This record gives sequence, structure tokens and C-alpha cells, in this order.
Amino acid sequence: MSSRQQLSVVLIARDAADLLPECLESVSWADEIVLLDSGSSDSTPQIAARHGARVFQSTEWHGYGKQRQLAQSYARHPMIFMIDTDERVTPPLRDAILAVLEQPLSDKVYSCSRRNLFLGRFMRHSGWYPDRVIRLYPRHLSYNDNQVHESLETNNSQVTLLQGDLLHLTCRDFSSFQWKQFAYAEAWAKQRYHQGKRCSVFSVFSHTFGAFFKTLILRAGFLDGKQGWLLAVVNAQYTFNKYTALWALHHSSHASSKGRL
Repeated sequence: MSSRQQLSVVLIARDAADLLPECLESVSWADEIVLLDSGSSDSTPQIAARHGARVFQSTEWHGYGKQRQLAQSYARHPMIFMIDTDERVTPPLRDAILAVLEQPLSDKVYSCSRRNLFLGRFMRHSGWYPDRVIRLYPRHLSYNDNQVHESLETNNSQVTLLQGDLLHLTCRDFSSFQWKQFAYAEAWAKQRYHQGKRCSVFSVFSHTFGAFFKTLILRAGFLDGKQGWLLAVVNAQYTFNKYTALWALHHSSHASSKGRL
């Protein structure tokens, strides 16, 4: 019988000292852990090293997609599991991953269901569960170049769902969560602007209302109680910020070009 495949757990981090220990403990069974630090001012690199991770540094930021590509380039094993510092692998998910590693290497990729925390509640609806994400895959695949909302380029590989959940501490602190959402919205708008995308004021409001309606009604957010209603508003606000930022970039560019005439 052949020996099982070896696994590299890969993550990117910056100023995650409070989150990192539990994350790393949940993947301590992996053959190696690779952490790419993006210029932390806290003890993130030291904590990672104490947990046995191979730590690398990159102070230049070109977006989440390229940062994940760089982090993965340091991995030494044929299978990759990509994780974030605010995520934890549950025992059932660990067992499912280990079962895959006992199989021969193939082009299959594996998704898992995330349970997302919002204001003290792991959501069961609202589009936040099962929230399936592809995280386990062979090393010859990699993430795309998107600055935000990056994803794995699967090359049409078969996707298999793993048993067990990935816990995601999405919103532990509401203020920090809001700042992060705003940064995502700004990055999204700049990326779309450079791709030549534009939007009207009407589309700003139609997308905003659509996000609220989709979260609360179509995705049954009302079944998540008070948090479901609040999340519907938060998703609408995030959508408003994205499209307003895109509209503003085009408006400012047009005004500047007129001023130069």
C-alpha cells in the first residue's frame, strides 16, 4: 500500500495574534503549516512559529488572490488546505480531510460548509450557511488574481463536498467587521473601475434593495431571528458602499477630465 498524501495548511495573516492560536491548534495535525505574514505589528509571526509554522514575510500587498498565490508557493506537499486566521477546522472536518489523504492523488477538489458567526450566533440561513467554499485541492491549482472575493481556479475539476463544518468567526466585533466590509467594498469598486465597469445611481439603489430582499426573504434570513434582520441591513449597506464607490470613481474621473478641457 502507498503511504498517504501529505498536506500543507496555508494561510495569510496580518495582526491576528488574538485569533491565531485556536486556528493553528485546529490544524496542528497537518504535515506542515505555512503562514505568510503581511507586515504584522503584533506577535503574529512569533505565535505562528511557536506553533510549528513555517513563517514568511511579504510587506507588499497586491490583493488577496495574489497573496494566497505567494503563500501557496512556499508549500512543500502535494495537497493544500487554505484557511483563514478567523476559521477553525472541526474534528469531523479534520477526519474527512484525513480520509481524502488516504486516497491516491487526483485532480479532484474538495469543498466544505462554513458556519458563520454573526453577533453571537452561528447563522443557519441568510445565505451564510452552508456557505460552501473550496479549500482542499492539489498543489498544481491556485487562486485567481482578484483583490477581494478571490477563488480557486479549479480548471473544471470535480468538486466533492467534505463532511464536517469549518467554523468562521466572521463578526466577533461589529466595528471591526464594518471596517473590513468597507475595505472590501472599496477594493471591489477599484477593481471593477479598472476593468471598465460602471453603474448608474439607479443601479446603486436597485442593487441595495435587492441585497436586503435576497438576504431576508429569498435566503430566509428571517428564520435567523434578530441577527437575520440585522444581517440583511448589513448586506444592503455593503452593497450600497460597493456600488456608490464605483459610481463615485467614474463621477470623479469624468469631472477631472472636464476640468482639464
